[in-house]
Amino acid sequence: MYEDFHVTDRLTGEDLHCSWRANIVAIATRHADALDVRFDINGRPMWIALPNAAWAEQKKRAAKTITDQLAVHIAGRYLKQLIEEGFDSRREVYAMSVDEVLAHLDAVVEEAQGQGALPRLPSGIDTAGLPA
Repeated sequence: MYEDFHVTDRLTGEDLHCSWRANIVAIATRHADALDVRFDINGRPMWIALPNAAWAEQKKRAAKTITDQLAVHIAGRYLKQLIEEGFDSRREVYAMSVDEVLAHLDAVVEEAQGQGALPRLPSGIDTAGLPA
């Protein structure tokens, strides 16, 4: 669904290929209370930050947790929406709010139920260029 997709940039009309590369705990990399999900957009990095508080809210709401796989699809759906609405392609990080995470979570789960399940994340991702 949202781990590897194409979307048309609203402002330029360019076809953008977005592909997931990694999930990184932002506490270690930028001292933020978030999970950073990295995508490459036509080879250029873009990070979507999901606040850790969303995990606690989801646990309260449904007694279920957000998995790494689900986080990728939440961030990917958010990224696709950003691009379709006209995003600033010079920015490298977009931060989601807790409410945005939960809204995209609900939408992803609904879409996945319609397809039978979430697609598995690809293995063997090339991590060249990622921080050690």
